This record gives sequence, C-alpha cells and structure tokens, in this order.
Amino acid sequence: MDKCLNQPLSAREAVTGRRSIRRFLPDPVSRETIEAILDQAARAPSGTNTQPWHVHVATGAARQRLAKAVTAAAIAGEESEEYRYSPKERFEPHLTRRRTVGFALYGILGIERQDMEARKKQHLRNYQLFDAPAGLFFTMDRRLEYGSWLDMGMFIQNVMIVARTHGLETCPQASWLHYGGVVHEVLNIPDSQILLTGMALGVADPEAPENALVTEREPAANFTVFHKD
Repeated sequence: MDKCLNQPLSAREAVTGRRSIRRFLPDPVSRETIEAILDQAARAPSGTNTQPWHVHVATGAARQRLAKAVTAAAIAGEESEEYRYSPKERFEPHLTRRRTVGFALYGILGIERQDMEARKKQHLRNYQLFDAPAGLFFTMDRRLEYGSWLDMGMFIQNVMIVARTHGLETCPQASWLHYGGVVHEVLNIPDSQILLTGMALGVADPEAPENALVTEREPAANFTVFHKD
C-alpha cells in the first residue's frame, strides 16, 4: 500500500497506483470494512440508476470450501464456463500484450517458459485467492443487457480504487469464470444471476516479488482521436 489511512490517497494516486496483487498477507478484513468499501463503490453510475450489482463475499470457512472445490475442479479439468471472456482466437495488439505480462510474471517468479508444471501450479494460486482472506464475486441478473455490463465494470473499478483508500489491495480474477458452476454451487448463487468476475481482497505482501510487477499502459496519444474540425 502507498499510504496509511491517516495519509489518505488522492484520487489520482488511488487510480495510478492500482495493480493486480498476487500474494496477500493473512491479515483478516472485517465485514464492516468490506461493507464500507461496497457502500462507497456503489456511487458508481448506472443507466437510469438501475444499480445492477450483486456481490457475494467469501471469507473464513466459506472461502476455504470454495478454494478447495474450484482447485479440485481445475486439477480434474472439469470446466463449467460462465461466459466467454476472450475471443477464441486472440489477435494483435492484444495477443502481444497478454504474452508480455505473462512472461514478465513468470520471469519475476523464476519460472521458465517450458516448465509447464510450475506454470500450472502458479495458475492454481488463483483459486486460493493468492492467499487473500476475502474473495468478492460480482453477479447481476442474467436478463440484463450490455448497458448493465458497463455499469458493473464501473462499480467493480470503484471497488478496487476505494479498497486502496482503506489500505487494501485487490486482484480482479476472470479465471473463476472457467468454473462458474462450482462457484454458483458452493456460494449458493441463484441461476438467475450471472457471475461476471471474482476478486481477491486483502493486505498486499510487501515482500512478495510478484507484487513488484507493474504492467505497462499505452499513452493516451496512442488510443485517442481528437475531433475538432
């Protein structure tokens, strides 16, 4: 974390300092803190104030049951995909960006490209929430359309940013979508709700080398067109 609570982050610092944390300390996060983060994040905009978000928080024994069940399903190769997050065939520049961050992470961890066993072991850490004490699982009614997906994205982003102002960090995890059926079953999520993503929440381990990874971003000049005349 960049600053403690008596030295609050500016909005700019909270946004630009955000990164995906892949190892957390075991320090518990109270229900009151999580509720405060969600209350504050719920100021996100939504079309005609529909507020489509639902959040299922897994801590304690529930978190352990979920981690055990999804890890077992992943080892057995028993996928139950919630929805397709990425296209079947990746293309540029997205393909290179994905490979770059993957190679950078494995490099920091000392995992060779050809060491498939070590890579698989690292991937399975997703389902341990990278040791975070809390897992947040974001859902919405399946009947809603694309506009609500945008609303959910803004809400989820708010959660990640607001968490930083509470001295906490996060890792959004689309990997849970491969085992959406298991998540639904263990957390008793109604079939009427679609799981959009999972997220690890906790205190970042400052000694973990993987937490030093800061991914690159394209400058605005590369993705923005200004229309004037």
